[in-house]
Amino acid sequence: MNNAHNIEVLLFDVNETLLDITVLEPLFLRLFNNPQVLRHWFAELVLYSQAMTVSGLYEPFGNLAVGALKMVGNNHNVDINDEDIAEFKGLMGSLPPHPDVLPALKRLQDAGFRLATLTNSAPTSSPTLLEKAGISHFFEEQCSVEEVKRFKPHPDTYRHAAKALGVELDKICLVACHLWDTLGAQAVGCSGAFITRPNNNLLITENLPQPNFVAKDLKHFADKILGTT
Repeated sequence: MNNAHNIEVLLFDVNETLLDITVLEPLFLRLFNNPQVLRHWFAELVLYSQAMTVSGLYEPFGNLAVGALKMVGNNHNVDINDEDIAEFKGLMGSLPPHPDVLPALKRLQDAGFRLATLTNSAPTSSPTLLEKAGISHFFEEQCSVEEVKRFKPHPDTYRHAAKALGVELDKICLVACHLWDTLGAQAVGCSGAFITRPNNNLLITENLPQPNFVAKDLKHFADKILGTT
């Protein structure tokens, strides 16, 4: 399924693909006595971001993230107070990169790929998330769905990134640990690279296109796209 010879740009999802959201687990352990409620919150955040887009509505991702946290709190009969929200925002604003990210990005950039990001999060003033994580210098463009006010996997999000990068969609490979993201990119003509980080797995059905690349982390993905494995 690999078609690396056509790919010029590697377009990376940010949250969970590049940056590690498991640093939120201690907060969820404190609030809910169960760190795995983090996965429940994240799933609700993704669900409602997509529901808003389908419904023609828009709310900045950060606001939606706080709203989803309060909703999950209500579901568990847990009061989420202002101090909890401040701690949550602080953690979300300083997510670290996964250990495999920096060496993989350097290797892919050295191999001649153009690197960029596409995130559901709104742009922030400096220092940005990627600057704090020490990886912003790898990316020539940091695209956000804020410009189109539709969340991924809406087709306009990927088209916006392609326009910003001045490249045709079929020259882009979307790299993400969310299958719904690679599916959306592939639907408009991009390639898709699925990173199977924990809690993210393939969905095999008859009519669901499978990713062009499947890798356990970004170092493994670099091996695959560069043909070393």
